[in-house]
Amino acid sequence: MLLEIFSATLLGLLAGIVTGLVPGIHINLVAVFLLSLAPLLLEFFQPMTLAIFIVSMSVNHTFLDTIPSIFLGAPDPDAALSILPGHQLLLEGKGYEAVALTIIGSFFSLIIALILTPLIILVSRFIYPLIQSKIGWILIVACLLLIIKERGSKLLALVLFFLSGTLGIAILNSTIKDPLFPLFSGLFGISSLILSLNSKTELPLQEITFPVLEKIQTIKSLTLSIITGICSAFTPGLGPSQAAALSTTFFKNLKSKYFLIIIGGLSTINMVVGFIALYTINKARNGSVIAISKLIQTFTFNDLILLLSVTLFVGGIATILALSITKIFSKFVERVNYKKLCISIILLITALTLILSGPLGLLVLTTSTLLGMIPQTSTVQRHHLMGCLLLPVILFFIL
Repeated sequence: MLLEIFSATLLGLLAGIVTGLVPGIHINLVAVFLLSLAPLLLEFFQPMTLAIFIVSMSVNHTFLDTIPSIFLGAPDPDAALSILPGHQLLLEGKGYEAVALTIIGSFFSLIIALILTPLIILVSRFIYPLIQSKIGWILIVACLLLIIKERGSKLLALVLFFLSGTLGIAILNSTIKDPLFPLFSGLFGISSLILSLNSKTELPLQEITFPVLEKIQTIKSLTLSIITGICSAFTPGLGPSQAAALSTTFFKNLKSKYFLIIIGGLSTINMVVGFIALYTINKARNGSVIAISKLIQTFTFNDLILLLSVTLFVGGIATILALSITKIFSKFVERVNYKKLCISIILLITALTLILSGPLGLLVLTTSTLLGMIPQTSTVQRHHLMGCLLLPVILFFIL
């Protein structure tokens, strides 16, 4: 059994490198594919072995997915907002620091979440039954809070929220395959790249230096990441990107490097608490946890301990992997023409959209790109575009 656990963990780490770095190949896609092969695989492996593979892949993915978001502008939905401050640091020659900040958030949030696991179990069992019927209204309050806190035009923020929400409702109720890839690539990826082309941006020499952080601000960022991550893990529709946007309302003038810590922490803690939620309330909050729930019909405390142990091991390895791979990316981007790189990425995303989502996916990509340009050319923040997921979820719960 130990050999199976080690092998599954190693293969999961390798799979996480692929899903984390290659745009369009998401962990949910691999998890669903693995689940479809489960009848065959279960003849040779234990259900827990397949679950460990999924856990290893998923956790490693949360450490690596900000690399293509920051360096290439091809966002994973859970890391979409990392493009904004991450790209700013990249243009300052600090792309390595930008990714390192998300890794700091991921690693330390993982450690803290594991330490707090007994408390999370107790709190979730008490609080979730109280809020279960009120989730839709909780999300409404959260969205209104974001709009009220907007420093620019609140009316434009409201319009952006409803426009993106309408787009989200349309594509989520369509027959388009993998609709989130063209949606988020347009809203947060290609829209930025096109504007970068118009500004004739050139990448400076990338520095391989570790970020210098203030102790108090770092602790605040990690604390906020933990609290918001736990809340989002038990609230359907409130993913890491939406939770990150909400978390900024608690900090005034939050520096971009601490926002990146929050982004990294939220992505990882959302996955970890997802395993805890499966045990405590028997609810699966993301594709990976859904796959695990299908493989293991009765998820016991011992199962939870084993998966969390694997999570800790993978987190340590993923930290080293992510920092090493980021060095390679830093050397790569500084040697290429930025304009050509942007055009190549736009063509790659367009081709992947056509392959994954078909001709209708191109329509979604074009529409979301145009919508994604609005906040960048105005005074409002782009996190209001997360209405593309929030509005459909709100309507699902209150209607």
